[in-house]
Amino acid sequence: MLFDRLKRFLIVLEGTEGDAPAAFSPGQAVSGRVVLELAAAARLGALRLRAMGAARVHWTESRSAGSSTAYTQSYSDQVEFLCHRDTLLAPPDNGEVTILQAGRHEFPFTFQLPETLATSFEGKHGSVRYWVKAKLHRPWSTVKKVKKEFTVIEPIDINTPALLAPQAGAKEKLARAWYCNRGQVSVTAKIDRKGYTPGEVIPIFAEIDNCTSRAVVPKAAIIQTQTFIARGTKKQKKSVVTSIVGDSIAAGKREVWHGRALKIPPVGPSILQCRIIQVEYSLKVCVDIPGTSKLLLELPLVIGTIPLHPFGSRTSSISSQYSVNLDWLSTILEQPEAPPEYSTVVSSPETEQSLAPPCRSELGGILEGPFFAYIQEFRFRPPPLYSEIDPNPPSDNTRPRCMTC
Repeated sequence: MLFDRLKRFLIVLEGTEGDAPAAFSPGQAVSGRVVLELAAAARLGALRLRAMGAARVHWTESRSAGSSTAYTQSYSDQVEFLCHRDTLLAPPDNGEVTILQAGRHEFPFTFQLPETLATSFEGKHGSVRYWVKAKLHRPWSTVKKVKKEFTVIEPIDINTPALLAPQAGAKEKLARAWYCNRGQVSVTAKIDRKGYTPGEVIPIFAEIDNCTSRAVVPKAAIIQTQTFIARGTKKQKKSVVTSIVGDSIAAGKREVWHGRALKIPPVGPSILQCRIIQVEYSLKVCVDIPGTSKLLLELPLVIGTIPLHPFGSRTSSISSQYSVNLDWLSTILEQPEAPPEYSTVVSSPETEQSLAPPCRSELGGILEGPFFAYIQEFRFRPPPLYSEIDPNPPSDNTRPRCMTC
């Protein structure tokens, strides 16, 4: 039997060994090999490879019709992202079988991932999975299968104007108990930007006014919302990623958070472009009010994969106070301008005079102010390499110029 002679049958992806996880980005090439190790010579039919990627959702809901009759409604849907097939070992055209000798045999493969893929995900009612499966055929025998899963991470760059924009909001609630007005609770909160990456700290700026007759407790939490969609119906699951609890605020008092830190733990990135699965995050600032429901203020978050670079950090701090327009970046040339020829700059006395700083008579009363600066800005390419050999040596009939003239 073949499978008595088959010592090893596995898939190895490039850059990994054994069961180590492999992660790729959309548009990237995935390379690997199917390893077949035989203890003795064996007759084989074909070795086929299939790479798949899909998002799937499924859940059931119990519904009642009348007082005693109940039935279960199922919801499911699927979106295919990747389907690649390849034959690594084909049987001969004459109908015979291929005989492999004892030892180790490797069959390499490569396939390209599409440019648009959803991030790998495992949820309560659905998942996004990617895998490679190999099938080994033999005449008059069962098919031997092996499967290797890999991870795809969709890049989300938080260094974009939309994700660098500050997020702020305000809410208030009238505390009532037994139809009696016990005062009002209000909260305003603000964060520097919308996009963050795992491991970063979110500084929360908030003001909580307690105008009731009882103490209240402020809290803040990052909420993950998983949304599964099938047949026009949505199923959601919300969970708390991390949270902090503030100090109790006495009646008639105000609490101010000057950048209260909330660290983001290791979590999966947001999934926003999949038709049947979405993973969203939000920052919720809530106030527990005794005797009535909580006051909730929600600010949207996007968990990305590309962290903030230094320029984005500076922009973020500025944008917390001013609205920043980054459209001017598109006007910067990708390649610097070529510097002008030396002869075009100093070829005539008129040109020298035009390049000189303005004289006092031309400026009028400008110099009478407390400060004056004359700034010229150039964008030149690097100068040529230094050489002691003059590329344009003077001719014999060139008369030297008198410096005293």
